[in-house]
Parts: sequence; structure tokens; C-alpha cells
Amino acid sequence: MSSFYLSKPYQPPPAPKNLPISDPWALFGGISPERFMKECWQKKPLLVRGAIPAFSLASQNGSSCLASPISYEELVELSGSEDVESRLIQSQPWRFQQGPFQKKVIPSLKKSSWTLLLQGMEAHHQAAANILSWFRFIPDARLDDLMISIAGIGGGVGPHFDSYDVFLIQMSGRRKWRISEQKDLSLNPKLPLKILRNFQCAQEWVLEPGDMLYLPPHVAHDGVALDAGCQTWSVGFRSPSFKELLQEGLWRLAESLEDFPELEEKFADPKQAATKNAEQLPAELIKQLTAQVQKLKLHQIDAFLPGVAAYLSEPKQQAFFDGPAKPLNPKAFLNKLAQKHLKPSPQTRILSLGKSVYCNGDDVTKNQAPKIASAWNTLSAKKALKTSKLSPIYASSLYDAYLAGWLIFDQ
Repeated sequence: MSSFYLSKPYQPPPAPKNLPISDPWALFGGISPERFMKECWQKKPLLVRGAIPAFSLASQNGSSCLASPISYEELVELSGSEDVESRLIQSQPWRFQQGPFQKKVIPSLKKSSWTLLLQGMEAHHQAAANILSWFRFIPDARLDDLMISIAGIGGGVGPHFDSYDVFLIQMSGRRKWRISEQKDLSLNPKLPLKILRNFQCAQEWVLEPGDMLYLPPHVAHDGVALDAGCQTWSVGFRSPSFKELLQEGLWRLAESLEDFPELEEKFADPKQAATKNAEQLPAELIKQLTAQVQKLKLHQIDAFLPGVAAYLSEPKQQAFFDGPAKPLNPKAFLNKLAQKHLKPSPQTRILSLGKSVYCNGDDVTKNQAPKIASAWNTLSAKKALKTSKLSPIYASSLYDAYLAGWLIFDQ
């Protein structure tokens, strides 16, 4: 058995509260996040050797090799949970199964040509959440999740492309990556997976633990595990279509009309004249609707953006929120808030639009007192809140979110 099976797990630290985005980072090969975004983001691939220096430092110091923070056994266990989106892909021939899985279904590390994929791991393991925090120089609205791939020798998902940006971090074992910026992205219709029909490799590398490869959207790539138990952690950034954003924004915009009771007034046309064109939509109706649209400013982006922000703050479909087993009463909640940090649950999504904060699809600052709105803004920006300045009256919406399991206290 390879030495990395017996090595101690790597413990990734959380990112500092204030990211030094203008300083050089090892994660990007000695360039700053600002420079990375300017030169590479959505423009070109970037290979970084030793992106996580701890792996190479452990080897240089003669220590045992570092292993992934999450073991094969833990990942197999997680794949059996209904709260985790998991997939099993096997080649020779290509086969695809959707989880949850019984343990006996997952191949052993001795088997070859299989891959287990687990989505949204930041919600299920602190190490994954910590690594995700490293990328908060990119807007939260773009973040999708952290996926973990564990594979037997030869395991992979075939040559394919993604419509989003992805950072591929090698966490255990080695994986060979082949990439191509080819224009032909047609798929093989005979396979159960989205595999490219004609993949033409232009560059290839073998990634060791601690290495990272960034790929912009639509760069064709194929990763094959070279070691049993190979783990790749993928940080993906969603890129919704304009159609998706418009549909979701318009739907929520329509729902918001409930906030305008004056719209319950019936259309009336006492000045309607006799017409010879009864089949035409009345000019008076068009005129009055135009006035209502202008009054509500529905033709302006500011009226539309709240629906988009609410949509992008919705949690993943598999997210499950469970309130505290022994909830604190409001007074005890405030006392603890003065001593411990309150933070979003790992499955909570929280975004801001100006001074409005959207948490799990809801505008949690709407009709709130300035103090509570300020508290929510701190939670959105810092992902943590600790204060002794709130009274029971002001803390109600925070307390409700705590009872719902959306917000939790640091242990």
C-alpha cells in the first residue's frame, strides 16, 4: 500500500477575515489574487505547482506525507447520505449511477477505473469549508460548491468541458490532466455521460498532492487517476444563463406586486368610445398599464435585481436545515451572541444587494430596524457576527434564523 494511505491528514486553515488580495499568494504561484483575476480569470488556464506548500514542506522536512483531510472511508460513508449529492462513474464500459449508495456498491481502493463524486462538501466537512473560504476574493454570487472526486487507478469521467470556472486541487495521490482549448465541443451521443466526441490533447501534466490547475469555461479537459485513492477537490463557480436569471428575477418580481395594495384597483375606462376594431387591445388599457409600470419602475433594473439576488441566495436543492436540539431562549441567545460568533450554517447562502441582505432566498433586512439590518450586513460581509448591542426587540429575525438552523454559533 502506498505511503500516502498511512500519512497524517492535512488540516487546511480558514482564510483570514481580511484577504490580502494585492499580495502574492502561493496558491497562485506567487502572484496576487488581483493579478490572477486580471490575467487569468476567464482568459487562460493556470497550472500551479505547490499551490498548497504544506505538502512539499512535509516531504522536505522528512515528515510523513500529508494525506487528504477526508479519508476514503469517510467519503464512502457520506455517499450513503440523502443530504449529499453523489455519483458513481465507471468506465470499460462507461456507466453512471446516482446516489445515495450502500457501502457495498462503492468499489474498493484495489479496484480500477471508477470515480466517486460528492458535491457540496463544504456543507459536510469543515476542511472543505475552509478551503472554499480561500476563494472569497471572487463574488459569493458566483460560487457554486466544492466537489470531491475520489478514484481508483484509471478512474475519471472522460474528456469533457464545463461551462464554468473551476480550480482543481490535487489532495491525495496523482492525477494526469490533459487539456485542449479546441473549438469542437460536440459530444458523443452514444455514451451515458457528456464526453467529447473528438478530444485533441494540447497540453498534459501530472499533478501531485498540493498542486492546482485552474481552467476557464469551455476548456476541454480529461483527468485520469494514477494512484488508488486519488482525490481531487474542485472549487466550481456557477455561470447562470441570462435566460435563467431573467426568468427567476421576473417570477420574484411578479410575486413582489403583492406589496402594492393599490394594484388591486380594477381597470376602468369610462371614456372608452365606440370602436370598429373590437379585436384590438384597447388603447386606454395600454395607456393605464404603461402608467402603472412607470410608477412601479418595473422598466428599471433596480426593480428587477432583488429577485435575482434572492434567487442566487437560495441554498442547494439537497440542503437540509435542522434547528438546535436544545434551542436557547431569546435572552440566552442574546447573552451568547455577546460571547460567541454567530455564523451562517455551512448550507446557508447569504448575499447582499447594497444594504439589503438575502439569506436562503429571503430578504432578511426588509422592514427591519437599522440595528438588525446592520447586523445582517455584518453577517453577509464577514460571515460572522458578535455583538452586545442588540435588544430582544431587535434580535427577533436573527433569533428566528437561529431557530430555523440557518445561523449557528461557533463551538
